[in-house]
Parts: sequence; C-alpha cells; structure tokens
Amino acid sequence: MISIFTRAWRVPTIRKRSYSVKMADPKELMDAFKCAFGHPPQFIARAPGRVNLIGEHIDYCGYAVLPMAIELDIVIAVSLNEQEVLHITNIDDTYLPYSCDINNFEISGNKPSWYKYVLCGIRGILDEGGLEGKFHGLNMVVKGTIPPSSGLSSSSALVCASALAVAHAHNLNLSKEKLAEICARSERHIGTQGGGMDQAISFLATKGTARLIEFNPLKTMPVSLPEGANFVVANCLAPVNKAATSHYNCRVMECRLACQVLAKLASIKWQGLRKLLDLQKALGKSLPEMIEMVKKNIHKEPYTKTEICEILEVTEAHLNEITLSENTRHIQEFNLHDRALHVFTEAHRVWEFKQICESDNKDVESVLNQLGKVMFESHESTQYYYECSHPKLDKLVELSKSIAYGARLTGAGWGGCMIALVPTHALEEYQEKLLQEFYAGEESFKVKNMSSVLFTSKPGAGACVIDI
Repeated sequence: MISIFTRAWRVPTIRKRSYSVKMADPKELMDAFKCAFGHPPQFIARAPGRVNLIGEHIDYCGYAVLPMAIELDIVIAVSLNEQEVLHITNIDDTYLPYSCDINNFEISGNKPSWYKYVLCGIRGILDEGGLEGKFHGLNMVVKGTIPPSSGLSSSSALVCASALAVAHAHNLNLSKEKLAEICARSERHIGTQGGGMDQAISFLATKGTARLIEFNPLKTMPVSLPEGANFVVANCLAPVNKAATSHYNCRVMECRLACQVLAKLASIKWQGLRKLLDLQKALGKSLPEMIEMVKKNIHKEPYTKTEICEILEVTEAHLNEITLSENTRHIQEFNLHDRALHVFTEAHRVWEFKQICESDNKDVESVLNQLGKVMFESHESTQYYYECSHPKLDKLVELSKSIAYGARLTGAGWGGCMIALVPTHALEEYQEKLLQEFYAGEESFKVKNMSSVLFTSKPGAGACVIDI
C-alpha cells in the first residue's frame, strides 16, 4: 500500500515566486522534516523578527512607526498531503506537535499555545486569500531563532511564515502588502489587538534599510540609517507574552477611550472613532495641538469606568459592547491622560527620527547623538507615561547612558528586549559592560544562547519562500 507521504507528491506542483531565495544551511530543518514525515519538504517559508527603532504602542492608534527586520527568524519546512489534515511539528520538542482538519478548526484565545499562531496565519488565508475550494493538507516543521516572549515579534513572524506557506502551497497570487494586512487581522484571533507593525515589517522589510510604515492604507518607505549607526539588542531576560495577559489590550482600550472621551468633549460624534489618529484628522489639529488638548482636557488621575460612562452618556453594558475587548471588560480604571500623551509625543518622535536620518548634516556624530536623544526620550515615555517598561529594561537603559548614543525598550514591553544605538568603536566595550554589570547577576543567563540574548543587528530582509 502506498503511504500518504509518497502520495503527497501527486498534488499540483507549487509555482516558484519572484521572492524565492536560497537558504544558507537548511540541513537541521531538512533532517527534522524527513524524520517527521518520511520525505523532504517541497519548500521553506521564512519570516524575520523585528526591532522597532521608534514608535512604540502607536500603530494600533493609526500612527506611523519605524522598525527594521532582524536576521533572527522563523522558518517552516512544508510539504502537501492529500488528507486535508494540517500536521505541525517544532524542532524544539518543548513545543508539542499538533494536528487538525486544515479546513475546519477553531482558535480560542484563552491560552496562547504556540501552534495557535500557525492556525492564525492559515485562518487568514482561508478567510481572505481568495482560494476557491478546499485547502490541501500540509505537513509543517517549524524552527525559530527568535527568542520567544522577547519583544522581537516571534509570534507575528510565526503567523506570517504560516500564512506565506499556505498561500505559496496553493499558488495564491497575493502581494506582500496584502499578506501583511491579512496577518495583522488574523493574529487578533489569538486575542491580541495589535496594530499591524509587526506583520508589515516582517513582509515588507528591505535589507540594509529601516522602514517607515504608515497604515490605512498600508504603505512603507525606506529610511536609510546614518553611517556608524550600530544597533545592539539586549534581552532583559524577563519574558512577556502579550497575548497571555490583559496588559497590552488594556493599553489599546485606554487609547480608544481617550479618543472617544476627547471627541465627546470636543462635541463631535465619538461612536465611530476608535483611533487617536482618526480623532486628530477629524479635528484638523497638529500633533503639538493634540498634546495640548490632552493636557487641557484630560485629568491626570485615572478615570473610573463609571466616570467614562457618564461623560459618554452610555451604560456600562453599552460601553462593553461598543468599545472594550472581551478581556478588558473587567477593568474598572483607565489612565487616559498619560496613555494619550505618550501616543501623541511618540508619533511626533517617529517623524523627528526620520527627519534626522534624512538631514543634510555632515556631522555624523551630531546626527547619531540627536537620534540617541530621541530614543532616550521614547524610553522615558514608555516607562513613565505608558507604564509598559520593566525594572530590568530600565537598568539596561541606564547602563547604556555612559556609552550608547541612545537606548529604549523595543516591542510591547513589560519585559523582553532593549535596543541601543552604539558607536562603532565602543561596540565591544558596550557589550562587555552589559555582560559584567547586568548579565553576570542573572541566573537564567547561564543557560541562554548568547547570540539570542545580546547581539548586534543590521536591517534584514523581509519574508520569502526558499527553494529546496
């Protein structure tokens, strides 16, 4: 009797795409795939992680961000099968295998298991990819070099690689922009109300440049970094999974509530407004004017849920229905002043950062110092106004001040990673300082892979399909 693995090769041939590239050394992934499924994969889908240089927690408010892809990535080896079954295996055996009907599955957001991010990517293509008929079954083996829960977007990279894999396997002609938008929406099945930055940079990154990313509609432009701009990423070793708590979604809701309260106070229709950028456009104000509006109209003390309902003239049940996400409806206090103040000032810093990068200033040292100043200001804002930092992140940033031009948390926060802009001549000194004054006192560092905890990174390339 012919095994399903032999018969799998009878499915339609997968067309190669223009974004296919060669993978340097796929041996470990290839061997793991053969061990799991008895035959080689047909292709490999790759999606990189990212660091955000500036623009934290503002994408879901509609504002532009400025990230770059890193070389760490998620890769998925793939073959088709004729059973209409999805088989997912991970090289890291701490992540258990999973199988399901590829055309009929549910994604519950109550526990963010690793395989659910794969399902999110597949669900996005099922819902929006435009395939007529059913999906073929897929065999997948996943390998990741992005440290999980580190703020480097391992989860979104897994969603993106999965979506790219299923789209490529079914010869769907989707642009990277379309794939990024699909993935941004589909990742919300896991319960995280993200804004789309992580998926956009994972697909649209270009090697050698950062990207300014704007939303609605999604568009990007390259931003060349000045000569001598060296970025060091340091993991504070406090892991955080933004889908596992309500912290992240609470910030999204606080910004949404700030938007609606400010609209109400300005006597404009608030019910259809959910993003602070949309409010700014409706009011026709500049970012500095929005900052002043917050300072003048929103009190610094947290608002109770009852107080917000009174301002908006709605019941609590109505507010729960039209504004709050399911996992934030239990929250009774919301800090609208500080959250909105961070968003508007951070949105301004994004354009300031871009302007500095593109200035005609020939004094490179001056340019790098200006960029560093913006980064330090950003961290202070996330630390004090957005309250999404962590004592370990703050310590890394503080240690950076004697050597680096600038440093800030990158990613959602509450743990994860910091990024620092470091002079070329001081790279070795800087990393040694962190090793001696931070990591030497961290017990968990002794069992970590050094290259995924403290490393330099240049802007990397975006998602691709890799020829075998």
